[in-house]
Amino acid sequence: MKSIETIRQQLAQGEFEFSRHAFRRAVERNISEAEIRQAGLSAQLIEDYPTDKYSPSCLLLGFTDEGKILHLQVSRTETNLTKIVTLYEPEPQDWDLSFTQRR
Repeated sequence: MKSIETIRQQLAQGEFEFSRHAFRRAVERNISEAEIRQAGLSAQLIEDYPTDKYSPSCLLLGFTDEGKILHLQVSRTETNLTKIVTLYEPEPQDWDLSFTQRR
């Protein structure tokens, strides 16, 4: 299973790919590649899904240079690129103040 440090590095270096769903969400939610790379630098694991439907995955919390909060669900499968499963700006009413715990 891919380590969080490897995922963080790959995101920050632009070594990632989108699932079809994630690509649509990035466009709909106006989340740029640069923002994903910035969030990758500070990404921290907040939920782990070792038995996820298609492959082990996890939910990461990261921040852009402008302070935008992003959640990125990524695959933990050992591959050359980190696959982004979905991504979004978390809704404050659904998360605690640190955006790491669901309400």
